[in-house]
Amino acid sequence: MFSPTDPRSNRLLAALIEAGCCHTTPPELVNWRAGQSLCAPGSTQSHVYFPSNTVVSLQFILSSGAASEFAVVGNQGMVGVCLLLGGSSMPSCAVVQGAGHGFQIGAQTIRDEFERPGPVRHFLLRYMQALLTQTAQSAACNRYHLIEQQLCRFLLERLDHLPSHRLVMTQEQIASLLGVRRESVTHAAARLQEAGLICHGRGHIVVLDRKGLEQRSCECYAAVKREYDRLLPQPCTPPREPEPAVRQRTERHSLPDECPAGVSAA
Repeated sequence: MFSPTDPRSNRLLAALIEAGCCHTTPPELVNWRAGQSLCAPGSTQSHVYFPSNTVVSLQFILSSGAASEFAVVGNQGMVGVCLLLGGSSMPSCAVVQGAGHGFQIGAQTIRDEFERPGPVRHFLLRYMQALLTQTAQSAACNRYHLIEQQLCRFLLERLDHLPSHRLVMTQEQIASLLGVRRESVTHAAARLQEAGLICHGRGHIVVLDRKGLEQRSCECYAAVKREYDRLLPQPCTPPREPEPAVRQRTERHSLPDECPAGVSAA
């Protein structure tokens, strides 16, 4: 169990360090704020980034200004894969979803490490394969699965990389990233709350029953998780708050005081 200020708190970075990466230039700890952009489409990227206790949303921005998320990077991976594939910029943007810590390594440093045959290149290539799987699975999910299933996947992907069960996001933000109408997310969230799986208030969602969310989700979440587990070393489980109690669940709709029943998200 590692502190979020320890580079080994990131699953991929821990494997790279163990393989001998950055032995002369250690990763630099950085603090991120919610909504911070780590890179913009077409801009030259000077570093790659490894989230620790937050998540980064990879998004394509359309000419209309609308954004669509195609992958999430948390403490399992890295932002900036394209720098290892011959480019100096990303065609997408990377936005930090919540305040937290991460680590950065200079672009040229990681390129030099990647170009040398050995275990560092091996782990980076395996991570690229897992990220491609996540991207393809997200496209299929957005095309074929119900909004409620997509919302469950969306929440679970983030929970895997956060120390708490609370997500600070509005339903409007979620709808934008999923590429659906806000009303669709509102209705899906209401059904999940009615089932006692989440409670949602203004600008936040608290997950009450993770196993229930997994059962409601489509197969996409489990498929991507299996691929990361297959391709990368097993993670050190991050510190996590206990799952929120639902007043012993003696009353079906009894919810924590911080998220009263009947309050809808902004």
